[in-house]
Amino acid sequence: MLTLIGLSGSLRRGSFNSAVLRTAATMVPADCELRIESIAEFPLYNGDVEAEGLPAPVMRLKELIVAADGLLLVSPEYNYSVPGVAKNAIDWLSRPSGEGARVFGRKPLAIAGASPGGFGTVRGQSAWLPVFRALGADLYPRELLISRAASVIDAQGQVIDATTRENLAAFVAGFVDHVRARKR
Repeated sequence: MLTLIGLSGSLRRGSFNSAVLRTAATMVPADCELRIESIAEFPLYNGDVEAEGLPAPVMRLKELIVAADGLLLVSPEYNYSVPGVAKNAIDWLSRPSGEGARVFGRKPLAIAGASPGGFGTVRGQSAWLPVFRALGADLYPRELLISRAASVIDAQGQVIDATTRENLAAFVAGFVDHVRARKR
């Protein structure tokens, strides 16, 4: 069984990115599991807190990522960059110093995103690249940019647009193939 961890870079209940992630979880092959995990309980990074010991939610997610075959981050774009809550989570997961290589090093990682705007999350995804390169992740070379998210995701959090669903399915299938190739 191939295990992927899925993270949404948004904490909003009606998050477009969380909706995309939930839909992606229904599109993985039968011999693959996409486990959606949360960063909602992560405190703001603080070196004093780290010195007292990593918070339990950080430790739990860190070990799940280490054990997983790959990681899918579906993240919004805020002010042409990454959302603070998501960057905070990645910062925690890479602590203490040097731990980022154990958690993310050579880990297949795909980045996707949905935005109400016309450009999807192109700038946000670009801003993630140096972060994950520094951590040694094996970045999936395709991107999935979902623009005008309010018109393709309904109020119940369902991806309703056929073309968007097809693009998401192709992205998920390609990432699963990427992960499988790394396991050989």
